[in-house]
Amino acid sequence: MERQFTAQIVKSGDWYAGTIKELSGINSQGRTIAELKENLKEAIQLIIESNIKHDND
Repeated sequence: MERQFTAQIVKSGDWYAGTIKELSGINSQGRTIAELKENLKEAIQLIIESNIKHDND
């Protein structure tokens, strides 16, 4: 299943920082928007995998 999320991105100096609106606790940064998006995707995957693991414990 594929889902879409809303990234809120701000530029801070030479870096971009972002959060995912629909999922609390997902924050990341990157030197480019593309890098930030990849970092946010990885963070989403890690949170979802962790939630599934803990729900099954």
